Amino acid sequence: MEIHRNFDELGRIKNPVVTTGTFDGVHVGHKTILNRLRKIADNIDGETVLITFHPHPRKVLYPDTKGRNLKLISTQREKIELLKSTGLDHLIIIEFTLEFAKITSHEFVEDILVGKLGAKRIIVGFNHHFGRNKEGDYDYLYKLAQTHDFEVEEIPEQDVENETVSSTTIREALSEGRIQRANAYLDHFYIMMGYLKDGHPKCREIGFPTYQLEIEEDEKLVPPDGVYAVSVTDGRVRYRGMLNIKQEFENVQSNPEVHVFELEHEFDLRGKMVTIQFHKYMRKELNLEDTEKLQKQLKKDKADIEQLIY
Repeated sequence: MEIHRNFDELGRIKNPVVTTGTFDGVHVGHKTILNRLRKIADNIDGETVLITFHPHPRKVLYPDTKGRNLKLISTQREKIELLKSTGLDHLIIIEFTLEFAKITSHEFVEDILVGKLGAKRIIVGFNHHFGRNKEGDYDYLYKLAQTHDFEVEEIPEQDVENETVSSTTIREALSEGRIQRANAYLDHFYIMMGYLKDGHPKCREIGFPTYQLEIEEDEKLVPPDGVYAVSVTDGRVRYRGMLNIKQEFENVQSNPEVHVFELEHEFDLRGKMVTIQFHKYMRKELNLEDTEKLQKQLKKDKADIEQLIY
C-alpha cells in the first residue's frame, strides 16, 4: 500500500477505483466497500484508492459541540495498519482544515476525483455525503457521471446480528465494555497500538510485572475500567496476556497496564511498538489495597484467561 499526503505528488495511478471517508475502525462496512473496490479494479486492470482525512472532520468543524468529546476507534497509525491488511493499493491522507471544508461537492469531484486522480469508478457507502455542507451524495455523483468519464456505485448498509454497523455503534459498544460485540462489528479484534514502558512497581513486587502502553493520540477511545483478555504482538511473536484499565481520577484514565504471559524475560518488550488485541472483558476494576488479596485476584484472573481459547 502506498501512502500519499497530498494530490500533487501522486504520479500516475492506473484506472483508479476510488472511495472516500474517514473509515474510523475499518469495520465490516468499510471492508465491504474496499472488497468491492478490489473486485472492480481487478476487472478493469485498475488500482484501488481511498481518500481519507485527518484530523476527523467533526473535530475541525464542530470543536465545541459534536467534535469536542469525540473519541475515535483508531489512531492514524492503527488505521494505516488495518488498511494495509485489506490489500488497498493507495491511501491518500488529506489534512482536513476549515479551508478544505469550503470545497464544494462539484469542485471535489471535478477538480480532485476526476481532475487530479482520473477516477474511473467511484464507490460510496450508503447515505454517504461529501463536500461543503455535505451537499454531495450518491444521486449527485450519478448525475455528474453522465457528463464525466466515470461510473458510480453505492454499497448498501451492512448488518451484524440485525443491527446496522457504523463507527458510532462500535464506539458505543466499546464505551460499554462490550468487546466481543464490537469485534463482531469490526470483523477484527479491537486494537491499541503504542510503545511499552515499565509498569507499576507494585505489580512486579508481587510477581505480575506489567508494561504500560503509551497511547499516542488523546482522541483514542479507551474501553472502561476493568480487566481484559488480550494478545500482544511485536510484529514477530504473539503472546497472550491480561490488561488492566483504571481511571486515575474523574474523567482521566491512566495508560493501560498489561501483564504478558510466557515471556522469557520480563523486559523483552520494553520500548517496543506493539499491537494489543482485545478478546474479552473479564471483570470490573477492584480497588484492592491489600497486597495478598491483590496477588490472589491476579492469579485467578490469569487462570481464567488461560482457560480461554484464543
